[in-house]
Amino acid sequence: MPLVTTSEMFKKAYEGQYAVGAFNVNNMEIIQGIVDAAKEENAPLILQVSAGARKYAKHIYLVKLVEAALEDSGLPIALHLDHGEDFEICKSCIDGGFTSVMIDGSKLPFEENIAVTKKVVEYAHERGIVVEAELGRLAGVEDAVNVNAKDATYTDPDQAVEFVERTGVDSLAIAIGTSHGAYKFKGECKLDFARLETISNKLPGFPVVLHGASTVLPEFVEKCNQYGGKIHGAQGVPEDMLLKAGKMGVCKINIDTDLRLAMTASIREHFAKNPADFDPRQYLKPAREAIKNMVKHKIRNVLNCSNRI
Repeated sequence: MPLVTTSEMFKKAYEGQYAVGAFNVNNMEIIQGIVDAAKEENAPLILQVSAGARKYAKHIYLVKLVEAALEDSGLPIALHLDHGEDFEICKSCIDGGFTSVMIDGSKLPFEENIAVTKKVVEYAHERGIVVEAELGRLAGVEDAVNVNAKDATYTDPDQAVEFVERTGVDSLAIAIGTSHGAYKFKGECKLDFARLETISNKLPGFPVVLHGASTVLPEFVEKCNQYGGKIHGAQGVPEDMLLKAGKMGVCKINIDTDLRLAMTASIREHFAKNPADFDPRQYLKPAREAIKNMVKHKIRNVLNCSNRI
């Protein structure tokens, strides 16, 4: 089975009122853990690569690892560029084997965002590739994305309609209160579901995307801190909110921070309990298993996409 686009995934997700997980990948163990979980849950899967991941692992290594996962699992997998900052990066990924790209022009004025998104859409659609864009700005820090809270803006529903119509984009990441990184909220967690409902009603059948949607599971934060970490006050998006969003037109939920926390918590615990170990396989094997178990939990309890293939 070749890599797929997200078109059919999102159509089924919208009709079934669930979301597909888009998991960020950086190395072999992360890919294996995610893919093994999806295979056991019989779930559709998006593996996404950020600019930071391409810089760290190199484009060609990540593509070949995903191709290996595809052959090993037989799953429908989409390979997606996360937060492409300009046309050239998107073009490179389209030409280099990706089946989906995100052009992130959210930092640009509205008209400039439309212009660059439309340019990417035209190039991608000619080659059978789908495009995600972003309207509104999420706060937080993750890889190359760094937005202060004062610069964050929620997505305007009327602008969302105009943006989709003028660009021909295939999906849209919106800002309703999520944020990047491990420190998403201070105090009570809130998402603007009224805004999401308005956008979904104005764009019926159109797939919406949530970025910055890791839950920052307390068990991993506590384990990191227990074994020498300093991740105090971290707080993510409650799982019941994400489950609700999946019933309101959100077809793709991005998860990165939870992967990092699961892996890091496992490695910290291993070194604390086994200080003589120095073979990377000794600590990466349980780290891979931690990712697998966390992703299975997400598929079942947050995305609601088990047995959706």
